[in-house]
Amino acid sequence: MPDPHLPDPRFYDSLAPASLGELAALTGAHLADPAQAGRSVRGVAILSRAGPETISFLSDRRHAEALRGDTAACFVSERDVAVLPAGCGALVTGLVQASYALAAERLHRPRRWLAGAPAVDPTAVLEEGVVLAPGAVVGAGAAIGRGTYVGPGAVIGPGVAIGRDCQIGANAVIGFALVGDRVKILAGAAIGEAGFGATLGPRGIMDVPQLGRVILQDGVTIGAGTTIDRGAWDDTVIGENTKIDNLVQIAHNVVVGRNCVMASQTGVSGSVTIGDGCQLGGRVGLADHLTVGPGARLAAAAGVIENVPAGAVWGGFPARPVKRWLRETIWLSRMARRRGGDEA
Repeated sequence: MPDPHLPDPRFYDSLAPASLGELAALTGAHLADPAQAGRSVRGVAILSRAGPETISFLSDRRHAEALRGDTAACFVSERDVAVLPAGCGALVTGLVQASYALAAERLHRPRRWLAGAPAVDPTAVLEEGVVLAPGAVVGAGAAIGRGTYVGPGAVIGPGVAIGRDCQIGANAVIGFALVGDRVKILAGAAIGEAGFGATLGPRGIMDVPQLGRVILQDGVTIGAGTTIDRGAWDDTVIGENTKIDNLVQIAHNVVVGRNCVMASQTGVSGSVTIGDGCQLGGRVGLADHLTVGPGARLAAAAGVIENVPAGAVWGGFPARPVKRWLRETIWLSRMARRRGGDEA
């Protein structure tokens, strides 16, 4: 069984273990207890997933309650060392997330295409009735279900699993993903690329490795040119029978419920949760870490910067209940006319 404390081995290679002393030297951190320098870890993990062979990071003591008691080690600021559980090795640094990113690069590597590999890797599993159009490539360990069509130039990355009776459009790119049955991914869509994670490092802004996956449940449709980023650690999930238009951007760790619809140019920031049955008009934008309740509807071009209640209908920027937005818009228009606002 795969270790639940480590990234999915279908998509990520775990490299040689590293000692806490090595990681301290790599990141510029110092060990609060030098006696733990020889202790080794096999991987990185977020607080809630860390375990006895992984190292995590704590950037804010308000999140300390998520830290598991058996976590091997943690990057932490000087002021927060005391909140770590007993036995957890403290690597003290002023660049907590950057140190985690450097450790992640040392301990994990996304699975790569090998030079000279055939278009369809011999370890890939294709059920009866799979059709591969000219130029399609399938990576090592991938699996594609019966009756699925893969269009010209499409790329199915290492370890990807695609269910039955799916349609993959021309030049679509799918990596780090588990795809259900009857899913349609139209031309040029990019599924599973790295999410936008960056932090201040010792030499300026640096990327934070993204070690999660994308889950597309049964019956999902993904429009042409749409991008869905894999999770930073947790999965990005698109629920059953949800329909997403062309040119939509869904960031890492987003969870979308069942039977939702999103019109073109919608942008969903990281770690947003959207309930079942939601409807998003064109060019809707959602700030990060928000919740949109089940059945909510967002008018075209709504700019959402706070949680939306279940069943609500919101619009405008900043988004608010649509009746209030319309009343305010009409009032402003009247005031502008009274003051000669149309004279220009």
